Amino acid sequence: MAQTFIHPTAEVSPAARIGEATRIWHGAQVREGVRIGSECIVGKNAYVDFDVVIGDRVKIQNNVSVYHGVTIEDGVFVGPHVCFCNDELPRAITPDGALKAADDWIVGPVVVRYGASIGAGSIITPNVTIGRFALVGAGSVVTRSVPDHGLVYGNPAQLHGYVCACGRRLTGVTESPSEVTGQCEVCQQRYAFAVAAR
Repeated sequence: MAQTFIHPTAEVSPAARIGEATRIWHGAQVREGVRIGSECIVGKNAYVDFDVVIGDRVKIQNNVSVYHGVTIEDGVFVGPHVCFCNDELPRAITPDGALKAADDWIVGPVVVRYGASIGAGSIITPNVTIGRFALVGAGSVVTRSVPDHGLVYGNPAQLHGYVCACGRRLTGVTESPSEVTGQCEVCQQRYAFAVAAR
């Protein structure tokens, strides 16, 4: 396995844990308490906030912002210019006009499950889970959780079908109150999974 590589212009806290064969590129910042797994790519100018957890074989493209409260599981793709938000009620000041401090807000966590992909320029709002192998179309604003294999896009992002682990849209999809079934015409993989609560 290749060695870990950190570009000389990247700023990586000594209190971050970086896995084997992970590559961190030009101008990226990785803050204290961050855990990044093995064989990851953190692109140019990416920002990874304190205590963020990132699994193995994750690709984070250029100019991505991953703020405190985000957990990214193994095998996730995050396209360029994606922003993960973490504050439900963002304000610079308190109601009495004082500058807000670290204790003046509550983190709204975001979880991105195994194998999911998030298209370029998407915004992920707080208190959202993106399911396993879900696909978020470029430029989407994700305001609620996405089911496993769900295909969502738009502002706000809406469910427009389901995708295979390879990323292609499933065909012959049927939905009952409890289950979704479908097939990938390329992989010939058949799927049956529980319907997520909406």
